[in-house]
Amino acid sequence: MAVKKETKKKKTLVKNGEGAIHMFFNQNNTLVTLTDEQGNALCQCSAGARGNKGAKKTTPFAGQDAVETCLKNAANFGISKLAIYVKGSNPAREAAIRAVGSAGLQVTMIRDVSPIPHNGCRPPKKRRL
Repeated sequence: MAVKKETKKKKTLVKNGEGAIHMFFNQNNTLVTLTDEQGNALCQCSAGARGNKGAKKTTPFAGQDAVETCLKNAANFGISKLAIYVKGSNPAREAAIRAVGSAGLQVTMIRDVSPIPHNGCRPPKKRRL
């Protein structure tokens, strides 16, 4: 039997140069995804993928490094304008947003999409003695 050769789909250039960068910060890691206008992922990176282990994944340097790595590919896709979507919180959040501004791309919007509870969890029932 002949072995089929796997082919990867080549990512194409973004039409009007607009894209979005989604940053997700949790207690253990920083995840960054670069998408086009429709939300199709173009590339992704994380602080752990950049070689940081353990508690170092949540440091500001690790978050900044993950964003810069992802934005190096933005020029390959023809992206010049970015909208930033931030979710969650950890110390890397501020540094990661600053890294986008220093990359030389035009930032059109910064939006916090962190989930916020409206009324919280239901409290436990009253204790009977």
